[in-house]
Amino acid sequence: MRDLSNNIGVRQAQVPAVKSAAGDGTAIDTLGFGSVAFAINTGAIAGDGDFGVAVQESDTTTGGDFGAVHADNINSDVPATLEASSAYKIGVTPTKRYVRLQLTKAGGTSIAFGALAVLGNAHEKPVA
Repeated sequence: MRDLSNNIGVRQAQVPAVKSAAGDGTAIDTLGFGSVAFAINTGAIAGDGDFGVAVQESDTTTGGDFGAVHADNINSDVPATLEASSAYKIGVTPTKRYVRLQLTKAGGTSIAFGALAVLGNAHEKPVA
């Protein structure tokens, strides 16, 4: 199949919601795929919110095993502080099997935030 939808996997990385604290996203299993990107969507920001994102990786799904993906393995248009009502993308070349998106907070009250992981370069197609 030549269409995009049969050649990618899509996973929920951060459930869309109004977030008032930093938090770890879902561990995304990259097995069977050669690449991963995160699509981030923001909404309203309250109380001078200063939120950002970080990408982490691990060989397991255990929360304490995750560490930062090296900056050389990230291709991103995301600013240090997320803007209201914006969309961003982060391309990742992980060195470990699992990746996750972490919402960070430096100040403020809340942000409407959600993210998807888009898995590409599938080893087997079509992707279910």
